[in-house]
Amino acid sequence: TVDLVLLRLAQRAIGVGRRVGLELQLGRIDLDQHPGWDHDQALIAGYWVGIDAPWVYPILAILPMLAASVLGPEQFPSTWLSLVMILNALAFGFVTEWGRARNRAGVSWWWVGFLVLLGPIALARIDSVTVAIAVIGVLLMSRWPAAAAALLAAATWIKVWPIALVGAAIVALRDRRTIWVVALAVSAVVVVAALVLGSGLNVFSFFTQQTARGLQIEAPVSTIWLWQIASGAPNTFVYYDGDILTYQVRGVGVDAASAVMTPVLALVVLMIMLLGIWANRRGVLPWRLFPLLSLALVAALIVFNKVGSPQFATWLAVPIILGLVARTDMNGTSFRVPAVVALVIAALTQIVYPYGYPWLLVADPVILAVLTARNLLYVALLGWALYMIVRSATGVDPTSIMPKAIGTPAGSPKRQSKSELSR
Repeated sequence: TVDLVLLRLAQRAIGVGRRVGLELQLGRIDLDQHPGWDHDQALIAGYWVGIDAPWVYPILAILPMLAASVLGPEQFPSTWLSLVMILNALAFGFVTEWGRARNRAGVSWWWVGFLVLLGPIALARIDSVTVAIAVIGVLLMSRWPAAAAALLAAATWIKVWPIALVGAAIVALRDRRTIWVVALAVSAVVVVAALVLGSGLNVFSFFTQQTARGLQIEAPVSTIWLWQIASGAPNTFVYYDGDILTYQVRGVGVDAASAVMTPVLALVVLMIMLLGIWANRRGVLPWRLFPLLSLALVAALIVFNKVGSPQFATWLAVPIILGLVARTDMNGTSFRVPAVVALVIAALTQIVYPYGYPWLLVADPVILAVLTARNLLYVALLGWALYMIVRSATGVDPTSIMPKAIGTPAGSPKRQSKSELSR
């Protein structure tokens, strides 16, 4: 299976890390190092991050880590891989409708190719769990919006990024009231449960933990300082933050950029949401707007993020799978361009991490050029999504093509009644 292929890639990546003496600094691709999580501390000493101490992740991130710990810390890597494989298998089942939707075979193969090109990081982080859950959530949104909203809200409390999908659904879909009510209800249950367990404000600590950190070297904004390092600029360098297990940049203007990136990200997300509301009022059909708005919001969370971890690339799979399914089933907007771009992003990401990472740490111009190209493609995806939203809202969609097997115009009552995303 694809996950077994990725396991072999992970083993090769561990070997690369050991040969250059960077196994610990690389965050250990063998899956057993999630920032702040300690098996013995939690299960033996009863000291829980997110409850007894601040944590970089939302509180429900404890659950998959607990699940991977059931056979003991020695078996954590293999148990984690098994967990991710099960979740991926479930998500693939929903993509193909358990083999009944043969017209979606191309979508499934695209995801396989994406995972293989992205490499070990596609399995090795908490994002792997949220991506599988989010794929199921967006595909359930048409028939069971309450269940879909609950899944996406739960995924948001594992890793924040699926909130972009919730926001896109609220703007684009007609069941918006159900979606936001269920999402708020799930969030309320999570917060109340954490408070009952004695978390206090630690349940919200993932906000402050993220906003207080510096600029990670892979983040698009950090590219400016990495090229300065490559050119020999004084007082500009890469350093390792042992608390959050990542490399960051230092130099003139870094602190100012780090301080403004989160407000800028919030402002950009707000503007994209307003654009989506405008497009919705202009009559863009839900199954066209939902995938486009989801991609725009997810891409914005990557482009304007000061973290930029390689696993962020996995997020792209969800809106692209959604767009490809909408295209296949409902004559939605063609997602061929972002699908191809995402495959290139995945390949470039694997070149950078883990194989080229030692050279990135010293700002080698070759690997830095690869990272720069990858980051520019993130920007291109964001630009494409915004462009297509505007074009769709103004009544001109250059990618809309009438399927040969369908004799009714796109958006006609006959097609709309079959839509899985028009609710």
